[in-house]
Amino acid sequence: MSGINISIDSLDREIFKNITGHDRLPEILKGIKNLQDLQFNNIKINAVLLNGINASEKDFDNWSKFIQNNKVDFRYIELMQTGDNLDYFKKYHISSNFFKSYLNKNKWIYQTIGKDAGPSINYINPEYKGKFGIIAPYSKDFCKSCNRLRITSRGDLRLCLFGNTGISVRHLLQKDDQLSELKDLILKQMQFKKESHYLELGETGSTKNLSKTGG
Repeated sequence: MSGINISIDSLDREIFKNITGHDRLPEILKGIKNLQDLQFNNIKINAVLLNGINASEKDFDNWSKFIQNNKVDFRYIELMQTGDNLDYFKKYHISSNFFKSYLNKNKWIYQTIGKDAGPSINYINPEYKGKFGIIAPYSKDFCKSCNRLRITSRGDLRLCLFGNTGISVRHLLQKDDQLSELKDLILKQMQFKKESHYLELGETGSTKNLSKTGG
């Protein structure tokens, strides 16, 4: 294992408990320390940006202090609309530009995207061990450099997290000698990958609930 992603929506213990339903923030932070003691360097922490809950300058300052002395990548993910969360989305969605303004005001430096970069726009500060990132699906040209495919928990290939197009590849995930056939099927499907997810138009595709789709 070369990397790990950890979800921590707030460094405030009470807010974390209210969001997750579990009072487990201290043990999660202890787990991160254990990873660092073992020289595990590729640690990414994700939080969903929620208006009125974890999107204040105080929240941003807390994370800034944390990554100042911890070599982790912390990324805020913009809340996305799915087929079952319209009311929740309308209540808690806030543009990632709010966090981006905070970074610019505090002199964080935009890090040029490498060819192997994921969807995160990263910011660095020479005085900090860690870095900030933003995953902003509603931003202009978000899909332009997309290099992602998805496999659902049922073995369905999805060309986009929010697309309607896909095909089952479960029958080709059974044996090692099926690899060549699996590659051919995936490459043929790529011609149907659209240029955008069209989330800004309210289209959520076949994604009714994010828990049904793999990473």
